[in-house]
Amino acid sequence: MGNSGARLADIAARTGYSKNTVSLALRDSPRIPEATRDLIRTAARELNYLPNHVAKSLTSRETKTIGLVLADITNPILTETSRMIEKELAKLGYGTLFATSNNTRREEVAAIEMFRSRQVDGMLIYPARGDRNFEHLIKLRRANFPVVLLTCGEDIGVDMVGVDEKVGVYKAVRHFIDLGHRRIGTLDSNASEGNHEKFDGYVQALASAGIGFDPELQVSPAGYGPAAGYWAMDTLMAAANRPTAVFVANDYIAVGAVRWCQKHGLRVPEDVALIGFDNLEMSEFLSAPLSSVSYEIDILTRLAIERLLKLIAASGKLPSPRVTMIEPELAIRDSSGSAL
Repeated sequence: MGNSGARLADIAARTGYSKNTVSLALRDSPRIPEATRDLIRTAARELNYLPNHVAKSLTSRETKTIGLVLADITNPILTETSRMIEKELAKLGYGTLFATSNNTRREEVAAIEMFRSRQVDGMLIYPARGDRNFEHLIKLRRANFPVVLLTCGEDIGVDMVGVDEKVGVYKAVRHFIDLGHRRIGTLDSNASEGNHEKFDGYVQALASAGIGFDPELQVSPAGYGPAAGYWAMDTLMAAANRPTAVFVANDYIAVGAVRWCQKHGLRVPEDVALIGFDNLEMSEFLSAPLSSVSYEIDILTRLAIERLLKLIAASGKLPSPRVTMIEPELAIRDSSGSAL
C-alpha cells in the first residue's frame, strides 16, 4: 500500500459531482441525498482518500488531538487510566498523543513543549511525583492554554481532577487503629520528598488516636514497583520495635511488601497487616488478597475529559480554574485482618 494522493477533485472526477458536493457528502450533510452520499463514500474508499486534518486545523484552529503526559508508563494504574482516556476521547472524535516524564520535571517540560509544537488542542497531565514545582504548568494556564492536571492538592491556579489521597489514607490508617493497631508504619515518601497528601493523611489519622509520628516507621521506597516495595519493607521491618500494620503508597509497591513477608515467614495479616492504594485488579489475587484504597477510574477519566473539553470550547479567556476531588473508599480484603 502506497501513500494516498487522492483529493476531493479526484473523487469529484470519478463520481461526476462537484467538489463542494463531495465535501458535503463526506461530512454526512443532510443536504446531500443518502444515495449520493453512499456513492461518494464508496469512491473515497476505493481511492484510499484520507481527510487532510492539517488543512482543516488551519481553518478551524483545532487539530482534534489531546496530549497526555504520564508520570510513569510502567505504573499499572496510569496505564489503565490512559487506556480509558484514549478510548473515551476516540468516542468524542479526538486522537490522543502520549508522552512520559519518567517522574522528572525536565522530561515533563520537554513533553509539554513537544505537544505544543504539534498544536494539540489541550493537555491532560499526570505531574511528576518527585518534583512539586508547578511553575511551568501555572505559566501554561496563564497563557490561556487548556490543561487539566490529574492529581490532587491545593489550588495552584490550574484545573485539577484527582483522588482525595489524604482522605483515602486517613480511612486506611483509621481502619488499622479501629482494629487495635498502635505501631502503624508506612511505605511512602514524607512531606519533604514530594507529594505530601498521603503522608498528611497518615499523620492526621495517627494524631486522631493520640499516636505520635515515629520517623522509624516511615520508609520511602526507592521507586514505584514491587522491587522497591520489597526492599522498603526490608528496611521498615528492621526497626527495633516492628510495626504490626503498614500502609503502602500503592498496590504495585505492596506486591513487593507481600513478597517480603512470604520470604521471611511472616503471616499476613496475623503478623503484619497491609493496606495499599489504587485497588489494582491484581491485588485481589495475591497470596493474601490485598485491602486497598479504592476509587472509580472511569469517573476520574470522565470528569477530567469533560473539564478539558469545556476549556477547549471556551472562547476568549478560559474560565476560572477548578479543583475536583473524588472521595475514595476502602476495599477490605484478607490483608488488613478484618472486614468492615
